[in-house]
Amino acid sequence: MAALVMEIISEQFCFGGTQGVYRHDSAETGTPMRFSVFQPASASNKPLPVLWYLSGLTCTEENFTVKAGAQRYAAEHGVVLVAPDTSPRGADIAGEDDSYDFGSGAGFYVDATVSPWGRNYRMYSYITAELPELVFANFAVDPKRQGITGHSMGGHGALTIGLKHPDIYTSVSAFAPICAPMQCPWGEKALSGYLGADRSAWEQYDAVSLIRKGAKSGEILVDQGDADDFLTEQLRPELLAEAAHEAGQKLTLRMQPGYDHSYYFVASFIGDHIAFHAARLAA
Repeated sequence: MAALVMEIISEQFCFGGTQGVYRHDSAETGTPMRFSVFQPASASNKPLPVLWYLSGLTCTEENFTVKAGAQRYAAEHGVVLVAPDTSPRGADIAGEDDSYDFGSGAGFYVDATVSPWGRNYRMYSYITAELPELVFANFAVDPKRQGITGHSMGGHGALTIGLKHPDIYTSVSAFAPICAPMQCPWGEKALSGYLGADRSAWEQYDAVSLIRKGAKSGEILVDQGDADDFLTEQLRPELLAEAAHEAGQKLTLRMQPGYDHSYYFVASFIGDHIAFHAARLAA
């Protein structure tokens, strides 16, 4: 039971519910980990559906919690929001703080296999197993009603995790996701660094590859700004659209004119995404 113990960092009243930040010792990462939870007022009456939000490069749990304005919509729809950190912190690995796109703040939601990263950088198992167990033990959420979303690197995580576990995540969406990490600089750097040179080991963490190999979810919603500086080189939504079309994976890809990669973009459409998930997670 020790793994299910958490420390309250802060809790504030918010849109009639509670916005909290918590910390616990993670067995998967071998480090303390922080995450945020928004509980609508209705959580005091019955277990609610939960929406997991995965953040992007350089982010912590704070970015989404403070900048997205999601609590208003979660309160309206009766959805619990959980936002974890993006990597272990303070693992004391040489080089983990040398660049913004690898190491601290850049866990890429994979289970690393290459030394020295394999001991601590196990964000896939942390997100899909350890953190849910902790949340289910401490908050009024319904494990049978889970959705997942995320932004950029976190959009990549949401897509791959949702596609690999359609029995767990009823609804999947993403904001400006890294759609094909095997075919972009961010992804190639992260996947080779965490998993080694064998590209076949990368495929389980690439949404386009997963779809082409038969993985399938329900309808996926993706929003992408057409003024995003990373659109052409790093994000490549056209590859996701092509793979989904060929495989019969239902995908709604909305190109949003004038929007960039920032949290102004996320905040502009987070209400649509929470409504999308709430409709599919209704009891």
